[in-house]
Amino acid sequence: MGKTIRTNQWCISDELWKKMEPLIPKPPLHDPKVGGRPRVPDRQAMNGILFVLRTGCQWNALNATGICSSSTAHLRFQEWTRAGVFLKLWERGLKEYDEMKGINWSWQAMDGAITKSPLGGEKNRSKPYR
Repeated sequence: MGKTIRTNQWCISDELWKKMEPLIPKPPLHDPKVGGRPRVPDRQAMNGILFVLRTGCQWNALNATGICSSSTAHLRFQEWTRAGVFLKLWERGLKEYDEMKGINWSWQAMDGAITKSPLGGEKNRSKPYR
């Protein structure tokens, strides 16, 4: 028998949700004449997104948790990424941490070199035969 996931341990706290909710764009108004399922609440979709990001599981594995469907979570993730929600969350998290603990902004490092190694060998070296 498969292992049951306790979803409450993966849910966003009320305190954190109060900080996140204002950053999420309002959904488009739904025309009841069109039909279709009601929109999954944003908090539930965010719980699903954060579950995938924290566990590293595939989106489709989310279906087994009961948190949210994988398609809903992935669509919201794409929608909110385009709207800059996660960037704003990151920026606010940095600011809040800086206010609480302090970030030494004078010392930061970044590594993003995408070049050939300077000791990578001669350009016209012989080719190995296999």
